[in-house]
Amino acid sequence: MAKQPEDWFEEPDALPQEEEDDEIIWVSKSEIKRDAEVLKKLGAELVALSKTQLERIPLDEQLLEAILLAQKIKREGLRRQLQLIGKLLRARDPEPITTALDKLKNRHNQQVVLLHKLEDLRERLVTGDDTVTEEAVALFPHLDRQQLRALIRNAKKEREGNKPPKAYRQLFQYLKELAESA
Repeated sequence: MAKQPEDWFEEPDALPQEEEDDEIIWVSKSEIKRDAEVLKKLGAELVALSKTQLERIPLDEQLLEAILLAQKIKREGLRRQLQLIGKLLRARDPEPITTALDKLKNRHNQQVVLLHKLEDLRERLVTGDDTVTEEAVALFPHLDRQQLRALIRNAKKEREGNKPPKAYRQLFQYLKELAESA
């Protein structure tokens, strides 16, 4: 047996190793699993969105393809695809995606509030007097008063005659168009 030099088993300097240990942040397995579960839920939220909503979220091509595929899959395959989406999200910064998703949800909430306000205004226009009409004119200065009064009058006639609410719906659509153009 050939004799090897005694310095072949020398350990590297201990000092650089200690510096590297100070920079390492230890994360428990439970925390890693919790983070993975959060990203999997984020992936499920993304899968639930429509294609037009997905266009508003900053997704790379690979992640977008995985989400679109998951929208077509059912049952066990969907669960596995969601795990893949979670894995893809772990390799990316999820912050821009969550920010865009929050904005999308908030926009939806704002739309719902606006529609409720328009429904309330429509009801007050049909049941109220001319002061409510003036309030509507103040809200939407570019509205056509004549068209508004005709829609209100027709809606009142429908309500009195127990007819289907065609003009009532038209009044709401007119108010909605005014709100969107403002």
